[in-house]
Amino acid sequence: MRLSPLLIMQGGVCVGRKTKMNMITSEGLLMQVNPENQALLKDFLDYLRSVQRSETTIRGYENDIQIAWVWCLQNNNNTFFVDWTKRNIVAYQNWLLNNNENSPARIRRLKASLSSLSNYIEGVLDDEFPNFRNIINKVENPVNRPVREKTVWDDSELESLLETLIQQKDYEKACYLALAMYSGRRKSELCRFRVSDFTEDKLVCGGALYKSSPIKTKGMGGGKIIPCYTLAKNFTPYLNYWLKYREENNIDSEWLFPNLRNPSEHIAISTVNSWANTFTRITGKPSYIHSLRHYFTTMLAKAGIPDGVIQSIVAWESGDMVKLYKDIDADEEIGMYFKNGDISVPDKKGFGDI
Repeated sequence: MRLSPLLIMQGGVCVGRKTKMNMITSEGLLMQVNPENQALLKDFLDYLRSVQRSETTIRGYENDIQIAWVWCLQNNNNTFFVDWTKRNIVAYQNWLLNNNENSPARIRRLKASLSSLSNYIEGVLDDEFPNFRNIINKVENPVNRPVREKTVWDDSELESLLETLIQQKDYEKACYLALAMYSGRRKSELCRFRVSDFTEDKLVCGGALYKSSPIKTKGMGGGKIIPCYTLAKNFTPYLNYWLKYREENNIDSEWLFPNLRNPSEHIAISTVNSWANTFTRITGKPSYIHSLRHYFTTMLAKAGIPDGVIQSIVAWESGDMVKLYKDIDADEEIGMYFKNGDISVPDKKGFGDI
């Protein structure tokens, strides 16, 4: 049994990052998409809400799958997704790579959204489509090559950036940047910190770390809600600049970085992205926020903190993530344990010395 065309998704188009890919999902084209595909997507999004996926995650699925629907409209006879073949998946992937010029990493994400949709059909709609099987991953992904140069920060570069922001009285940007540097959290997680996460009673480990109230983080199964740690000595000066500015300008919100148009909500990711562009202009280096996650991990490693402790601080489930985020080459890491022609155990530093 096919899904009823009466279940056509209503509403506007979800517009994500301004990438070449998203330009194809205009409202006019989406209205021409096979009603069965529209209905299938609506049902899938409703399912995601029923299992408490975040609205940010849901919007991402919506946007990614709409791209596939418009491609299907223009290149695959508007075929109902349940009837797609592996040949169709190959054609879609080829179009993404060679016509739309998307990176292999982006293609993997777009295919992953279709794979999740396929799992939903196979697992939940099996009474309607008993013969359906997820075939997305039967088609090999393109080789995953980075499309931008990795940004590795020196301490002096970030200290200079912080100093410039303070001189310009951009205290909120400086506070956000410092929080990213000294907590290693993702940009969406940084937005969710509250002022109350940085009071005296939140200090742990002899005052070396702030331990926040539980914050929703990204991860498998819809993410986790965990306390997050921040290096207190390093972060507090920039926190104080921002809190003083807030007090002087009557900015009253529980959020550390509030949406100034609606202080009951935290700052939007789009604003953070614009800040990253500001950091790029000042430093002359690509300043994406995720690079500071690498910086934080590397800083802890260079201080001699064991990988297992770093893993606990960042709340990674696997120690492999520490290795992934440490920007230390093998010679440098080995060299920490050898000096003057002999084995040398590196001096252990406290958090306050970092």
